[in-house]
Amino acid sequence: MPWSSEPSVTTMPDQVTSSPSIKLRYFAWVREKTGRAEEDIVLPGSVSTVAELIVWLKSRGPEFEDAFRRPNVVRAAIDHTHAKPEASLAGAREIAFFPPVTGG
Repeated sequence: MPWSSEPSVTTMPDQVTSSPSIKLRYFAWVREKTGRAEEDIVLPGSVSTVAELIVWLKSRGPEFEDAFRRPNVVRAAIDHTHAKPEASLAGAREIAFFPPVTGG
């Protein structure tokens, strides 16, 4: 799938349609593997943590399965704050996924 800078809105069958959308952003090789930089989604009712979101994302297709193959390597931020896998998504407006960052 070619990379696109255009945001998209993803509708999934198990979504709760009255929920507000949340922006997902993908950086570096996570973006390359998913084929998109960002998208707006409505979280399924079964997703309430970063770890559950990753499991759900992996089910969306081979490009997401590949990007999140090693979830312990992918980092997440909720509204610009680093988040652990067990972090709650309640009230989040943006979730970003990126590889580990090293300084030098």
